[in-house]
Amino acid sequence: MRLLCLPLLVAVALPVAGQSRALPLVEFENMTWVEVKEALAAGKTTALFYTGGTEQRGPQNTNGGHNFMARATVRAIAIELGNAIAMPVLPYTPNNASATLPGTIGLTNEILAAILERVSEEAMRTGFTNVVLMGDHGGGQPAVYADVAARLSAKYAPQGKRVIYADSVYAPAQDDFEKQLRAEGYPPSGHGAIFDTSEMIYVCGADCVRMDVLPQAVGDPVLAPGQRRDPNAPRVNNGITGDARRASRELGKRLLDMRVEYAVRQIRRELGVNRQGGQS
Repeated sequence: MRLLCLPLLVAVALPVAGQSRALPLVEFENMTWVEVKEALAAGKTTALFYTGGTEQRGPQNTNGGHNFMARATVRAIAIELGNAIAMPVLPYTPNNASATLPGTIGLTNEILAAILERVSEEAMRTGFTNVVLMGDHGGGQPAVYADVAARLSAKYAPQGKRVIYADSVYAPAQDDFEKQLRAEGYPPSGHGAIFDTSEMIYVCGADCVRMDVLPQAVGDPVLAPGQRRDPNAPRVNNGITGDARRASRELGKRLLDMRVEYAVRQIRRELGVNRQGGQS
């Protein structure tokens, strides 16, 4: 059974026990301590912390969608950078649970800040000289991530170590992707709509998107800036903001590729690293 599933899981770039060593070994949790030490000695001294989240995202998408997308994205970023290791994805971020839509388990901003600070310092003790904080969920961004990065960078600068917050992988990439889709005639997309659903179809397919539900995946409309919801209009309130019905694997790949491109460019610029992984 495992052998039959392996090609699919490898294709979506998720960690798999027994994964072929022909693929780049860039995920900390899939490495032995010996392999981590060898990677550090070879120059892979940048640790990538990418937070996911556990959150309802409509009747068609599983609650762990942020984590599936985060794992695929951070792994691709590590491979493209060439000098980085993808650390384990944090599956909880700032949010609030709800009995109406029971798919969310969240942290507070204060807890997230403490976690990010702790794991960043642990990574530096392990031997990493650069730590990059990124997130797949809006909660805590940018304040928590930026504050932790600034505080730790100031603390560890005398040791030649840096912590940065790479925000372009999230809002800037999504905003530009939204502009592309609108120009191509797609409807506005919010939570659980075209963005999330397409990327989840691409990275994990039917394992995390109920394709039989997708033809009915329409929620409350996306409001324009400054627009208020009509109090007399009936609410759908199913976890979707927008229309997910035209979500596709192809759109998901475009979005993930854009996230990786934006993140890699920002990380290289802020850390002063060239395309070969050395200092520029």
